[in-house]
Amino acid sequence: MRTPTSTYRLQITPTFTLHDAASRLEYLHDLGVDWVYLSPILAAVPGSEHGYDVIDHGRIDPARGGADGLATLSREARRLGMGILVDIVPNHMGVALPHENAAWWDLLRLGRKSPYAEWFDVDWDAGDGRLRIPVVGDDDLGADGAIDNLTIVDDELRYHDNRYPIAPGTGEGTPQQVHDRQHYELIGWRRADHDLNYRRFFGINTLAAVRVEDPAVFDATHREVGRWFDEGLVDGLRIDHPDGLRDPAGYLERLRELIGGAFIVVEKILEPGERLEPWACEGTTGYDTLGVIDRVLTDPDGEGPLGDVDTHLRGGEAIEWHDLIHDTKRAIADHTLGSEVHRIGREIVGQLQQPPSEQIDDALAELLACFPVYRSYLPSGETHLRAAEQEARRRRPELGDQLDQVMPILGDPQNPAALRFQQTSGMVMAKGVEDTAFYRYPRLTSLNEVGGDPSIFSMDVEEFHREMRHRQQEWPDAMNALSTHDTKRSEDVRARITTLAQFPDRWRAVIDHLEHEFPEGDKAFGNLVLQAVYGSWSHDGNTADRADRLAEYAVKAAREASIITTWTANDAEVEIQLRRLATDAASDDRIGRLVVETNRAWASNVLAAKLLSITIPGFPDLYQGSEQVGDSLVDPDNRRPVEWPADTTPPAHPAAADLGALKTHVVREALRLRRDRPELFTRYEALRASGEKGHHVLAFDRGGSITVVGRFSSAVDSWGATEIAIPPGNWRDLVSHRTFSGGQVDVAELFDEHPVALLVAEDS
Repeated sequence: MRTPTSTYRLQITPTFTLHDAASRLEYLHDLGVDWVYLSPILAAVPGSEHGYDVIDHGRIDPARGGADGLATLSREARRLGMGILVDIVPNHMGVALPHENAAWWDLLRLGRKSPYAEWFDVDWDAGDGRLRIPVVGDDDLGADGAIDNLTIVDDELRYHDNRYPIAPGTGEGTPQQVHDRQHYELIGWRRADHDLNYRRFFGINTLAAVRVEDPAVFDATHREVGRWFDEGLVDGLRIDHPDGLRDPAGYLERLRELIGGAFIVVEKILEPGERLEPWACEGTTGYDTLGVIDRVLTDPDGEGPLGDVDTHLRGGEAIEWHDLIHDTKRAIADHTLGSEVHRIGREIVGQLQQPPSEQIDDALAELLACFPVYRSYLPSGETHLRAAEQEARRRRPELGDQLDQVMPILGDPQNPAALRFQQTSGMVMAKGVEDTAFYRYPRLTSLNEVGGDPSIFSMDVEEFHREMRHRQQEWPDAMNALSTHDTKRSEDVRARITTLAQFPDRWRAVIDHLEHEFPEGDKAFGNLVLQAVYGSWSHDGNTADRADRLAEYAVKAAREASIITTWTANDAEVEIQLRRLATDAASDDRIGRLVVETNRAWASNVLAAKLLSITIPGFPDLYQGSEQVGDSLVDPDNRRPVEWPADTTPPAHPAAADLGALKTHVVREALRLRRDRPELFTRYEALRASGEKGHHVLAFDRGGSITVVGRFSSAVDSWGATEIAIPPGNWRDLVSHRTFSGGQVDVAELFDEHPVALLVAEDS
């Protein structure tokens, strides 16, 4: 099996196609990239920018370049000796435009008799034999259930611009009469939280789950993927959201067989301390290493003062992270994903002797709110289920009888309700934590990233080394991420925000200066907005564009937090205030001065994080454009087109003042070394610095290449007598191009030009 030494993620869209990607491969190869990594390329809903809403598993999206585009890209990759990794989406399909998805269209037309009925996870009995589609607006729904704006056009039922099929022999009469005879029922959009009878991706009504656990469905939806490997077009796969699958382990085994044992990584989110199941894959997509890198570069001395800022903004009341996420997850289980919880309840009630379903649902929602990780994988993950039970009993002792009834069922690996519960817990975690709590906990927002626990503020060097030794031993071929298409803030934005842990008093002064503009209903949220302004600050002169982007971000973040405004109930006045806050702060002199004061610490974080991500065990993934300095926030901001460099050959000796050129230089040297000298990255040995500032140094030997980075540079006025021991011989630093003799090396000399070093033995 071929494995990558690095990947470079490209977002393939209708405006950046597979042909466009092929034209960039020579630049990527020169940068040192080993494999190109593509976002989903199967046919998606027309106009989709992300490609996760697949409508046809049997063809590559013509808008993204089609089969010819992949063939062209593959030929160019082979010419350059590069591999290709493709992101695939087994869990769901896009159904926003039913007429574009042949399988969904046929299901709506024929109902249970459709040959595609087994593809989708529908509880027909719960809908009295009809599939419920929540699209009807409040103004179009009469008290008697009649729907306004229904028409029949070209033998199709239309609701405004939405098109639906008409079952054979049911097209006579008024549009309402025709509607009432169909295998689907159009219902009010507000009923999605509680009355849907098909499984979705998270709470997105237009992404319907696919039952790939059925071998026939797997075969039908993976035939094109198999062709890529049969014809040698592709070398590996990235699997989106495996936690949504009924049987992730079984799926991966079947997939591995289909693609001839080729390379697989999975988008599995691990909580701190959690370990990946022994699946048929090479590891995760790297959110776990992202969290480790961010925390080892966070100064622990900032935890108390920054916590005090947050408490001040909450009127003196401190917030406890685990209580917060319990409540946000419970709200998701009760509302956004209520339909999914009710369905588990129905399956359980059918196995019990009479208990009221409301109490069963209450117990299920409480278990989901208390679940400590994204999901369990029974029977091996039973400890997580028992931990959730224990916490649920502590919080809600009055649910003891209901928990006694549901736990034997939920602990049975063969029970359909237990399998569905496992599929649902990850959705509750993602929506409750990633998409809600992260926006309500702004102590230090660089820590609010997928797979991380923001209450864990920092990590010391010894903890870092323990994690890396485990990774080298257990998952040496897993992916390491730093920025992705899903990160809440890009790596360089997080790197700047992280410096606030070194300057908490200066940040408190900024908060005091602008607090009068914070929204009254949630003053702590103002802290999150200002950190986004500070983290994305740039001196490129394009203040107006940045202010507009920040204003859009502030509104999206507030709607996700769902305290002062929401997606379904926008508060126009609050959102105007938030836009004004973001816009004013984007040109605030006090923030600008702090940016200048902290630039040295920021540059150190940027370079250290990037070099660590490239050289630690596993292989690095670079999100498009991240070899340069970036200022992106959450999607869609981080999916903007890449500004490719006009001069694709970076200077050999970039000045320390030019951080963009220096970052690209570090990336290029490190990626080329990994690709061209993989034997230098076969083990992991911690190296320790001695002296007064020794804890400000992080270093390790990968088997002939040595990484050394600085930490918390603002606290280092002088390295003094700090030294680091490296093996005998002459060592060349690929960053500064200077040579050092082995033994006790003076850190001040090592970092004389740059705050990072990548050493390689000259005789190697």
